[in-house]
Amino acid sequence: MKMKRVVSTVLAGMMAFSLAACGGAPAAQAPAAEAPAAEAPAEEKKEEAPAEENKEEAPAEEAAASDEPITLSMWCIATESDSNRHSYEAAIADMQELYPNVTLEWEAFENQSYKTKIKAAVSADEMPDIFFTWSCAFLGDFVDAGKVYCLDDVYQNYKDELPVVMLGNSTYEGKHYGVPLTMNIVGLFANMEILKEAGYDEIPGTYEDFIKCCDDLKAKGIIPFGCAGKETWCVTEYLESVIEKSIGAEELNDVFVNGATWKNQGIADAVDTFQELVTNGYFDPAGIGLTNDEVKANFMAGKYAFYMNGTWNCADFAADENFKDKVKVSEFPVINADKAKLGQLIGGPSDTLAVAASSPNAERAADYAMELGKYICHYGYLDGCGLPAWTPYGDTSAVNELTQTVADIVANADSMVLFGDTAQNADDANTYLSYVDQVYGCQIDGKGFIEGLANDIR
Repeated sequence: MKMKRVVSTVLAGMMAFSLAACGGAPAAQAPAAEAPAAEAPAEEKKEEAPAEENKEEAPAEEAAASDEPITLSMWCIATESDSNRHSYEAAIADMQELYPNVTLEWEAFENQSYKTKIKAAVSADEMPDIFFTWSCAFLGDFVDAGKVYCLDDVYQNYKDELPVVMLGNSTYEGKHYGVPLTMNIVGLFANMEILKEAGYDEIPGTYEDFIKCCDDLKAKGIIPFGCAGKETWCVTEYLESVIEKSIGAEELNDVFVNGATWKNQGIADAVDTFQELVTNGYFDPAGIGLTNDEVKANFMAGKYAFYMNGTWNCADFAADENFKDKVKVSEFPVINADKAKLGQLIGGPSDTLAVAASSPNAERAADYAMELGKYICHYGYLDGCGLPAWTPYGDTSAVNELTQTVADIVANADSMVLFGDTAQNADDANTYLSYVDQVYGCQIDGKGFIEGLANDIR
């Protein structure tokens, strides 16, 4: 029952740290008693009726209408190589049995290209019925444009299974517009077999020891880090962790969400610290031209000692028989203890399903999306793609050890700052990513970073 206790703690309490910033939802003040169901024995959860059976009986006319065969379209990022692919496939298979009169036609797109595609579709009013989105400002832009269907009514049928504290990042002016799936943080993954070659049995816990470890790895001819320069969001996983552990979560969140100026000397110093890691040869120089899939494969093949990325990777790492016993995960160490501390993390509930307001079947799509989100969350959690936004059900004893470690880290968290390209609105996020790209390519330093962003954003 240890895992259930940890997940219950996550669901009940600490999510408020990241939720209040994005949507300003009252969920941030929800009491811990909101999510006791996570403690229910697996057998009890299995015997519960599906959510559809618990709904009030609809009038005959509504029931007849809901039985009419329809086709719903969905876009997502669960490509063949994505860690979440299986959770989508398994969930959709279950939905075919639950909703025999609904045909789902779905397409998956690569992460970075999808961001461009969904924004263009929203602008052109050519959206699918259901679409994957990141929460906070990313979804908020679509909500502000009136392009997203409100889920308040359908949420009432699921509120016993979906703690309201998980909805803060997809709640705008008190209304719910997104179905949260799993939640993740940025993790520092280490190939312990490689670390042992440099004399380390554990991931270094202090920044000083961490730098020494990188130097010892270099002396052995081992590249400490791999980072995908072709996908700038991967660079932010490193840079944002360095900034947060230098200036603290509150100060970083004020910049991302609350409108504080980018002209912050602490951020400039942190950017210089990150760039020193690059110029000191701790990063694979070829990484600037690689995709995330290529970098991840190199890490698993033993080319790098460390890989900083989302904890959804636990699924793929744990599923690889040749790699699962080699990898461990921790949080990035503190750089400036005067302002930052352990337990300040990058991440939170972000992966979300939403329904287009323009859908000709928006009401039925909303119900379908809510149920589908629950099943994607279930299978994603079992696979190790993230911690659950929904109350877990069934037997969760097979959840891999890496994900359990992540759950412990999150349960003991002090605060969370949502990923920068999600927490900021679309225009600001694009500008931010362009400057991050320049930092990784050593085209600008910390001063150029903050002055450029202060000039182009605030």
